[in-house]
Amino acid sequence: MTDRNTSDRFKSAGKAVVAGTVVSRRSFLKSGAAAFGTAALVESLRVAFPGGVPFAHAASPETTKAVLGYIALTDAAPLIVAKEKGLFAKYGMPDVEVAKQASWGATRDNLVLGGESNGIDGAHILTPMPYLISTGKVTQNNVPTPMYILARLNLDSQGISVASEYAGLKVTADASPLKAAFAAKKAAGKEVKVAMTFPGGTHDLWLRYWLASAGIDPDKDVSTIVVPPPQMVANMKVGNMDAFCVGEPWNEQLVNQGIGFTACTTGEIWKHHPEKALGMRAAWVDKNPNATQAILMAVMEAQQWCDAMANKDEMAQILGRRQWFNVPPKDVLGRLKGDINYGDGRVATGTDLYMKFWQDHASYPFKSHDAWFVTEDMRWGKFEPSTDVKALVDKVNREDIWRAAAKQLGVAAADIPASTSRGKETFFDGKVFDPDNPSAYLASLGIKRIA
Repeated sequence: MTDRNTSDRFKSAGKAVVAGTVVSRRSFLKSGAAAFGTAALVESLRVAFPGGVPFAHAASPETTKAVLGYIALTDAAPLIVAKEKGLFAKYGMPDVEVAKQASWGATRDNLVLGGESNGIDGAHILTPMPYLISTGKVTQNNVPTPMYILARLNLDSQGISVASEYAGLKVTADASPLKAAFAAKKAAGKEVKVAMTFPGGTHDLWLRYWLASAGIDPDKDVSTIVVPPPQMVANMKVGNMDAFCVGEPWNEQLVNQGIGFTACTTGEIWKHHPEKALGMRAAWVDKNPNATQAILMAVMEAQQWCDAMANKDEMAQILGRRQWFNVPPKDVLGRLKGDINYGDGRVATGTDLYMKFWQDHASYPFKSHDAWFVTEDMRWGKFEPSTDVKALVDKVNREDIWRAAAKQLGVAAADIPASTSRGKETFFDGKVFDPDNPSAYLASLGIKRIA
């Protein structure tokens, strides 16, 4: 165990002592690795701090336990890595449980229950869900369960995949070849089904945007169904759907099994788009602010680990394990590195369409991004046309907690955005979303459920 006097002396400042000099952990790791080499550095740390290098904490966590849900998707990696690598324990939260959820619907229901009632306290979650849950749009009897978004978990790397029967149509980010094919199938008396993972969630919105941009109405020209992510491939295999949108590793597994092909990754629709979030019940966060910061610091450090290309092979091995995804690591690895076999003859290697966990401000929850998700859910009738987008985002998005955790963690200034907005966003079809003028964006869209 670390000597209490040594730990107490440097806990508040987050410092390590080497050769009589006090240095920050970040600069120590950087300079130490260069000067001594990895093995010598590790040995120096072990001798100086046998219980682990002390880190700064604003105050002791109010509790050491929290239950965080996850779905078997690659973007849950920061939670899984934080658990596997002992990072929750490192920041004073040794009893954090990372619990697999059967579906996004189950995630919602367990969040409504809360950890104290055998549910969960927070989750790896589709970014729009905390808004839909907080407003009671998707909860039983429309009873709101207030939630906060504390961090974004990743950017990019979801996929839209299509059944093999359409392989000859050259379907890409441009879905227009499917318009006539779907119409012909319907005219023959057959149902055209496209699947996503949760109504109003990210995959629903990517799929709808993709179809609508090609003149295919996702509510009138096809039947939009809900399928849990781990069940997508099996359902496509037995012919239950014509297309689906889901995160990895399921698009890659589909291709590896020769069942269908990937039309596009979602980064081809909106480059560097936000995806999953770390969401927690507002009541839990308000009751446990120090524990919340500790969890967030652990997840942020895990995100940095996940982002390193040198760690991708190990990450794929971890995620593939039975207790997490129970899939071959190869189904995880390729697209983690930006290598995409679309399954229709197109193969791209070394692309920048891989999942980002930390770079490009991936972890920071931009309010402007949440504004887009709320606006898109207005487009499809999930929120009323009168919704005050800014007020709702300000209520749910707690980027202030992220900033506090980043400061405590010693995150470099360059990795902390100066603004809560990333500015205007441009999509592959030329549409532009200005977070300061959502109504103009809505007006520019052809297919929508809002006047």
